[in-house]
Amino acid sequence: MRATVIYGERDIRLEEVSDPILSTGGDAIVRVVAACVCGSDLWPYRGIHPTEEPKRIGHEFVGIVEEIGADVSRVKVGDFVIAPFYDCDNTCINCQNGTSTSCLNGGWWGSDDQLGGFADGAQGEKVRVPHADGSLVATPTLPTDAQVPGLLALADVMGTGHHAAVSAGVTAGSTVVVVGDGAVGLCAIIAAKRLGASRIVAMSRHAERQIVAREFGATEIVEERGEAGVARIRELFDGIGADCVLECVGTKESMEQAIASARPGGMVGYVGVPTGGPIEVSPLFGRNVGLNGGVASVRGYVEELLPEVLSGAINPGRVFDLQLPLAEVAEAYAAMDERRAIKVMLLP
Repeated sequence: MRATVIYGERDIRLEEVSDPILSTGGDAIVRVVAACVCGSDLWPYRGIHPTEEPKRIGHEFVGIVEEIGADVSRVKVGDFVIAPFYDCDNTCINCQNGTSTSCLNGGWWGSDDQLGGFADGAQGEKVRVPHADGSLVATPTLPTDAQVPGLLALADVMGTGHHAAVSAGVTAGSTVVVVGDGAVGLCAIIAAKRLGASRIVAMSRHAERQIVAREFGATEIVEERGEAGVARIRELFDGIGADCVLECVGTKESMEQAIASARPGGMVGYVGVPTGGPIEVSPLFGRNVGLNGGVASVRGYVEELLPEVLSGAINPGRVFDLQLPLAEVAEAYAAMDERRAIKVMLLP
């Protein structure tokens, strides 16, 4: 089959690789219907996270189950399934505690699993899923083509945006600031709205993304950054800042922006993959600002969000503003790297 391999900085290739095979009884082979490029994929693409040797890449996919192991009972051949951006058994104590990204038996796409097999990267034609019953969520019926983007968003960005809102304690009447206008930040706006936020400020300097932010529920846009951005946020919220700030970027600057934008006693929910330096505790301590979040255990959110995607109540698939065939995966990376696309969906 064909699959994406990263060789190094800005070196993405589509290559012929071995077809996945069942090997442990609890696994499944899924034919990928749609995958995508994530903002976090850009860190190795840009060389910020060095690639020591060629490796498979991609961690978001939906597809059709083609084969299952003898021990699989929750999904069946022919099911349309959503896979979170990691593999988990969904039964260990960490999974039961709501942190399935720390599954004691789980792992990551594009790497060897703990069972002696290989969990294929998502940017390919097929994926072997080590824990089919734990990782995969089947839709009630086969979705329409129009529903596929929204379902793919549940593999990562919608659940991650939701995690930011939940971590920050967004509830009915909350005032919210979202730092970051990528796919996760835009989905965080959806999440804040569905949790009842009264006002949602999107920090964005890109006209196209501002349009999507407004569609998703942003009530105001702030383009300023740094001290000017903080001043503008405080001006909007009684001179003190917002109840909840959702940090969806991961740089030192974005985290500092988020912390300074929260009111005294407010909460920052952070989900951006960290790429910057250490964060000072003093600004948190002095103003009683809380910090909560981390890598989102999106597997635990899929069943909650799935009905709303299927009904059209929420439309996170809107973040996919460019669709390309898998054969053009290198262009998909370039388009996101150059901010010509919010998020690129890859089709077979």
